[in-house]
Amino acid sequence: MFEAVTGDVAISVEPHFLEDESDPGESRYVWAYTVTIRNHGARAVQLLTRQWRITDARGVTRIVEGEGVVGEQPVIAPGDSFTYTSAAPLSTPSGLMVGSYTMTHLGAGDRFAAAVPAFPLDSPMAKPLAN
Repeated sequence: MFEAVTGDVAISVEPHFLEDESDPGESRYVWAYTVTIRNHGARAVQLLTRQWRITDARGVTRIVEGEGVVGEQPVIAPGDSFTYTSAAPLSTPSGLMVGSYTMTHLGAGDRFAAAVPAFPLDSPMAKPLAN
């Protein structure tokens, strides 16, 4: 598991290679990743937008931006968490994802970027790094 903390918001990510949805012969490798956002603060927060930077083993980077996550802009009460699972395909057997969420403290109107930790996308087909 990979974790980043921004202020009172902790974000953890756990990636999983999806062998059944991948097809190495077609250069298609797919990962699911489960994200948990925890609000350790005294005020509710809302996730407004997401930005992902997905880089494959060739160094090709794709930026994914949009409103919310999995069709939601969740409100997370103090002491609560929100968990969701999504997926990312690559054309190489390994890569890296990192991102951020634009969030706001409800009632205060202030926006802030909550860091999503970088996490590897490594399939069983990925070649080990040479020493």
